[in-house]
Amino acid sequence: MIVDSNTMNYIETAAANSGIEMSQLMENAGTQTAKLAEKIIREKKLRQVCVLCGSGNNGGDGFVIARLLADLCQVTVILTAGEPRTVLARNNFDILPQNVQILYYGSHYYECIGIVKDTQMLIDAIYGIGFRDALSTEIADLVSFCNENTHAVKIAVDLPSGIECDTGAARSGCFAADYTVTFTALKPLHVLYPSADLCGEIIVADVGIPKNIVRSAPYVMQSTESYVEEHPFPKRKKSAHKGDNGTLLSLCGSYGMAGAAILSAKAALRCGVGLLKLAVPESIYPIAAGTLSEPVYVPLVQSKDGIVDIDEYAKLMQLMTEGSDAALIGCGLGLTGNTKSLVALLIDGATKPLVLDADGINAISVNINILKRSTVPKILTPHPGEMARLLGTDVQSVQADRYHIAKSFAAEYNVTLILKGANTLIATPEGRVYVNLTGNEGMGKGGCGDMLAGMAASFLAQGMSTEEAAVRAVYYHGLAGDRCAEKYSKRAMLPSDMIDELKTIF
Repeated sequence: MIVDSNTMNYIETAAANSGIEMSQLMENAGTQTAKLAEKIIREKKLRQVCVLCGSGNNGGDGFVIARLLADLCQVTVILTAGEPRTVLARNNFDILPQNVQILYYGSHYYECIGIVKDTQMLIDAIYGIGFRDALSTEIADLVSFCNENTHAVKIAVDLPSGIECDTGAARSGCFAADYTVTFTALKPLHVLYPSADLCGEIIVADVGIPKNIVRSAPYVMQSTESYVEEHPFPKRKKSAHKGDNGTLLSLCGSYGMAGAAILSAKAALRCGVGLLKLAVPESIYPIAAGTLSEPVYVPLVQSKDGIVDIDEYAKLMQLMTEGSDAALIGCGLGLTGNTKSLVALLIDGATKPLVLDADGINAISVNINILKRSTVPKILTPHPGEMARLLGTDVQSVQADRYHIAKSFAAEYNVTLILKGANTLIATPEGRVYVNLTGNEGMGKGGCGDMLAGMAASFLAQGMSTEEAAVRAVYYHGLAGDRCAEKYSKRAMLPSDMIDELKTIF
């Protein structure tokens, strides 16, 4: 689960009400971070550590860390905003060992900068989850000097200073960590980009809050992994036949884009759909049929540009209505005026659940309200560029607020939205949001999106809800990517390798 700052405060208050001292939580937080620091110090034989402490409880965590490392190496504490202003932080400041050097940033500016530039480890305990807005000029300068020290190992306590916890907003000048130790649960900034890039490796440390308190708290996002663990695949009867396992109609491909149709189809088959009807333009039928023998093929009349002709609408509607449990529209479909009209007609007339991907999404970007008219369950799988076209905005705006954009779009248009990208988000019409923590940058290759669309459509055709189909598809898609990265490297891995990996995953 991923919790925001308000929920984290609720959890800590509930823990205190159960009899756990807040001072003990601070001690445990500092101890967990110090354990990571000590491991690195011993491995790298470091001798100098600088702990940057703010005036609040995050600074208190820093004082605990400094105390615990004092016998291991030379430790300097820099008070970035004067002496501590909370009782908990003050108590830990007062018991710092005498061999810990204490410097006041305001009055020892040049000495502080010199240490920050030369130290071998920097621990950022300036701001915690309550931080809002932007760093002051003075603190931003200090953090900038930290980031310029490229030889130091950098550890952030709970979050890198300068990032807003609940939004992941990361203005210029934020602390750039190699490791971030957060406590009890992940926060939005740890899973949203660009803030996640500044966190480095993230460690979630247990500070002693009972699990039942954490589980009972509201959360803003759930990981796909936890959902999949809680919802195992339903068992199939021994007597099940292909009709019991769902029929999927896939309208994909165009001249020059046979690969998109093939990859999505192969992924759908690997995910267990009973029967796949692959509707493709007649020009790519020989290519597809020569590659995949399992689908039932529906060769379609095409226009002169190699795209499915709009006159095939009646045939497609009959296939969708009478012989399918779900339909996938879009992978490599092409985009012309005829395509836009055909897709709109199919959505308007659909009586079965739909997955819209790629050109299926682009085709409705000028007619987005068609989603509101359609009453069937729908999954949309846009990447940030397609999402921007749907909203009439730019990619930067989408990426700057992925969580709220996904959540509000899903609710407004009554769709399950898969907003692709690093840590893909899945938003449901009911307001639930899932974040995917599987996958890697090696998946940034053409064809990966086609695979994902085929997987989601396959699960949908098998009778799963749009929510379950989307979450499962995204999770196993990323897991396949991680398995392939281990085997073939992120550079060499291909979407077709990922599809083959589904055999061993399932």
